[in-house]
Amino acid sequence: MFERLRAAIDAALEAATSPQDKRDVVSGMRDAVIEAHAAVSGMREGLARTEQELAAERRSLKDAERRGQLAEEIDDQETVDVAERFATKHQERVSVLEKKLEAQKAEIVLMERELEEMKAQMKKVAGSSSVDTAWREIESAGGTRPETDVNDDLLKHQFDRAAREAKADAQLDALKKRMGR
Repeated sequence: MFERLRAAIDAALEAATSPQDKRDVVSGMRDAVIEAHAAVSGMREGLARTEQELAAERRSLKDAERRGQLAEEIDDQETVDVAERFATKHQERVSVLEKKLEAQKAEIVLMERELEEMKAQMKKVAGSSSVDTAWREIESAGGTRPETDVNDDLLKHQFDRAAREAKADAQLDALKKRMGR
């Protein structure tokens, strides 16, 4: 997922030579980190949804098995057959959801590692002398450097907003899917 962002960052780093170019690169990197952070948050929400689906499917499986056993006790073969079909269906769904859950967990670990690498790369570029010079100029003009600003509410707000927007987009897509659009 982050390959496109990583490629853009690498290309910008190679092309950047002037202090303005470096500032643009750091700004682009920050945007990429924010986008990646929102994506990881969305993936965590997807993981939670899968866990809920899995729990519900396991309950349905137990119900179908219980109904089959009760039908056997009263010697109702037709109900036993129906219960076995439902139990098989729910068992298959449980199996698929367990695999999906494991894949989502692995993907989150991978994306979190990529995100940390992106942050480290951004810090490395931001720490270069020309970028430091640019930040000193900004600070002398009354601005604050996000890494040194104790109340970096703007960055926190950007993370929160990106996560909220990703969640809203996911909810809108789900609603559209339910409505058949």
